[in-house]
Amino acid sequence: MNIDRKLAILADAAKYDASCASSGTGARNSVGGRGIGSTEGAGICHSYAPDGRCISLLKILLTNFCQYDCLYCVNRVSSNVPRARFTTDEVVQLTLDFYRRNCIEGLFLSSGIIQSPDHTMEQVVEVARALREDHDFRGYIHLKTIPEASPELLQRAGRYADRLSINVELPTADGLAALAPEKDGAGIRRAMARMRVHIDDAKGARRDAAAGTVMSMPGAAPRRAPAPVFAPAGQSTQMIVGADAADDRALLATSAQLYGAYRLRRVYYSAFSPIPDASSSLPLAAPPLVREHRLYQADWLMRFYGFTHDEIVPAAANTEAGAAGGMLSLDVDPKLAWALAHRERFPVDLNTAPREMLLRVPGLGVKAVERLLIARRVRQLRSADLGRLHVPLKKVLPFVLLADHRPGRALDAAGFAARFRPAPVQASLFSA
Repeated sequence: MNIDRKLAILADAAKYDASCASSGTGARNSVGGRGIGSTEGAGICHSYAPDGRCISLLKILLTNFCQYDCLYCVNRVSSNVPRARFTTDEVVQLTLDFYRRNCIEGLFLSSGIIQSPDHTMEQVVEVARALREDHDFRGYIHLKTIPEASPELLQRAGRYADRLSINVELPTADGLAALAPEKDGAGIRRAMARMRVHIDDAKGARRDAAAGTVMSMPGAAPRRAPAPVFAPAGQSTQMIVGADAADDRALLATSAQLYGAYRLRRVYYSAFSPIPDASSSLPLAAPPLVREHRLYQADWLMRFYGFTHDEIVPAAANTEAGAAGGMLSLDVDPKLAWALAHRERFPVDLNTAPREMLLRVPGLGVKAVERLLIARRVRQLRSADLGRLHVPLKKVLPFVLLADHRPGRALDAAGFAARFRPAPVQASLFSA
């Protein structure tokens, strides 16, 4: 099989893995003719960093052969799909060739399990080692690691990769046991815990190295001791949405636990895609993509807005906000849904309210809140200030007090929540 055919098969097989973004790594470049690649710049992009920068990564599998039979996976051992396998040298050369053509800025590499977890992980790590040591590649590398592999191999992976990730796949132990019985949920979390220890140790060593110096040879200037590096962009994971019966409350509870226990940089949510020759245990249709979108919005609220997972998703149905029990509303974003369910907390006075409450106002983002806090130190905030921030006034104004604006009893008006729902659309005769 030629390299082009392998690339077509293994790039397509990698599309189901959502966990790739190159934010958070250290700055490296090849300015001055040293090395190849960088962690900066943009090219042909398929994902975005949290700062909005486009990210271009060569995103492939080492192989789509796999000895596991996870029911939701198109590459499972019982699946009837074309198979292919790269050699480590082929992946290295593809990465370098694509980079030299300015098509990518880094590599995202995952793999099916072949022979054994250790054998597969050795191949994945060898790609990263060859890029870093043999070719002085300074671009971004994200490796999808295998929790069953030996701790020594996971530690080696962290020396070469900017980010490591292990997929928890499903939010509950029952879901994992039903759809992927060969995977060990407890083992996945043990591997995450080991990664966290290595990442924390490396950060501590870098802080210690920055605080002191080590004398070099007599007569030479003192130099700082080199600090060990281990996955400077941290670790991430991915959960499949809609493959089992887990609701949004369970998904966000698992995410909150992972963030707290293992300090993950990101949890990615991937809507289940129906696959050929699927098991009868799987749903016949994919969940609506807006559900995946709402989960990302809720995830952002936990990470940057001070919300806890159990207050984002209602335990009981909220018909006014359009949410079923345990599920996020598909009609409105999670922060607006929370505000509609807690109208007694509003309106919020933008001139006196603490930052924590400003972050809960629908339509106000973190940057807008910071600018409002700065502006109100020197003058009273007015409606024109919100206009200059380009925030959605229709969403913000009913929930705030300003020097020249009072919403009155708008929050208590009949049908207030309905004005935020999307307008009904006439169904097509030919729609599914």
